[in-house]
Amino acid sequence: MNLSSPRHLFTFATRANASPRHLSVSQAARRSLCARASHPVTANSRPLQLHSHRTPLQRRPPHAYRRFSLTSFRSQETTFTDPTRADLFYHLVRGPAHLRNSGPVFAVSFLETPPSSPESDTIIGWIPANAGDEAGLNDFEENPKFLRLLHTAVSSGLHEGIDDIQINGATQLQEGWMHIHDTRNVPALGRIGDPDDILGSVLVQDSKILADTYSPMPSYRVCTADGVPRLTDGLAQRLRDVLAARAREEETATRS
Repeated sequence: MNLSSPRHLFTFATRANASPRHLSVSQAARRSLCARASHPVTANSRPLQLHSHRTPLQRRPPHAYRRFSLTSFRSQETTFTDPTRADLFYHLVRGPAHLRNSGPVFAVSFLETPPSSPESDTIIGWIPANAGDEAGLNDFEENPKFLRLLHTAVSSGLHEGIDDIQINGATQLQEGWMHIHDTRNVPALGRIGDPDDILGSVLVQDSKILADTYSPMPSYRVCTADGVPRLTDGLAQRLRDVLAARAREEETATRS
């Protein structure tokens, strides 16, 4: 699954100098992954609790996986930048406790520095490094602790008014509930985005965002066929700041 650009799957080489590669997703697979919502947004709309139906990509049989030892990477580069998205990084680490049987994994992150722990809150999710030539959507393991930091960043960014796009959206809406969309899949004009791509909703009054009303959307997914989160500029910078601060806290705790 390509976590950076739309409508792709990731593939990983399992050589000592492995790095991410890409494979296209079929039209049928994309249709099965996300059900599109097509209801117009109105000024008086309440936050929608939408649900989508998915048919996960079928896992490969056990014999399709190739195993290798993390020791083969000791003399090689173990952090890779996504070739199509400079803010996305893959760190080769030992699997977290709940994935221990899978061996080494790629920790997907917005931070260039490797995490202090495979269980770091700053990791978006994990992809098994021994998944053979292809890693599908089913292979990505979301980190629920990252999702909490993501919503913290969005909420604080709205409170401080650091994102011009959200401010302009509130000015245009004037009154009602405004959705905060993940821009990896921007909805058509006048339509609600895919429920997987709505981070949350916030109330707007007199063209002003009432940040205390920000409500996360339960149906939001960290990783879809369109990739991992891609926020508007102000919120994206706030997310990086929040993640960097959390990484420093974790590093300090590790050393103490």
